[in-house]
Amino acid sequence: MEWLTGVRTVIKYIEDNLTRDISAQDVADQVHISPFFLQRGFLIMTGYGIGEYIRSRRLYEAAKELRETDDKVIDIAFRYCYETPESFSKAFHRFHGVTPMQVRNGARFKSFLPIKIKLTVHGGDQMDYKITPMFPFRLIGFQKIFDMETAYSEIPKFWDELCEKYANNVYAGNEPANAYEKALMDNCIGEFAVCIDDLGGNSFRYLVAGRYSGGEVPEGMVLYEFPRGDCAIFNCVGQNPETLQGVNTRIFSEWLPGNPEYEISGNVTVEWYDTTGDPKAPDYHSQIWIPVKRK
Repeated sequence: MEWLTGVRTVIKYIEDNLTRDISAQDVADQVHISPFFLQRGFLIMTGYGIGEYIRSRRLYEAAKELRETDDKVIDIAFRYCYETPESFSKAFHRFHGVTPMQVRNGARFKSFLPIKIKLTVHGGDQMDYKITPMFPFRLIGFQKIFDMETAYSEIPKFWDELCEKYANNVYAGNEPANAYEKALMDNCIGEFAVCIDDLGGNSFRYLVAGRYSGGEVPEGMVLYEFPRGDCAIFNCVGQNPETLQGVNTRIFSEWLPGNPEYEISGNVTVEWYDTTGDPKAPDYHSQIWIPVKRK
């Protein structure tokens, strides 16, 4: 499905199902796109995660019903998929800044109308990318499962944790002190960051990884085989994470919606980092790999 059409379909599906208990997986099933890719693209194009958008629309519609009907608060709470009046009231106050009863008595509430998506064509600034066949190769790394709603803030903490536990010693020029530090050195772990959407629901696997060169796989580390297929490889030159984030935004807001030939394929995305460079240097080189197929 064409990307822009897919996002519009998602918004309509959400509008038609505000009073049903739907998940990000349910939404992704409507457009046959990986929940991970859909979540990322939806966030970039609208500024909201799918779960956040659904909650905001429900709380706005609930406020309208409080103002315009005599329905009980508990009935409105259940209608918009809250399990208890207490959880509804907390979410309502957090979003609107007032309680349900204050809205019923005339207090103002926050407006949140359905988003309308349109494509803005940008010219004069071509993205640096190529489509290339990728052959299977194995990665080894440290894995953690993230929730799609909080991943952007939690993933950097994971990197910091790994550096503190395993990387700082060898980066200081010391010999590896344990099997984890040896695996990090032998396989250049940190060259890749891999997102794998194969869990279903609202979670995905994230690997801080390197190319597997053989040898021991310490307990708790994982192997992953990157699949065969075509990839769109986007070059990023500049300070990170700002440059990577900027290119990633353009992929989902400009390249995918306007691309006449390719669409997303598979369930994995990769970031590659030049481990010999300084991520804060203005000429630092990194890449984003997006698996694609011809339409």
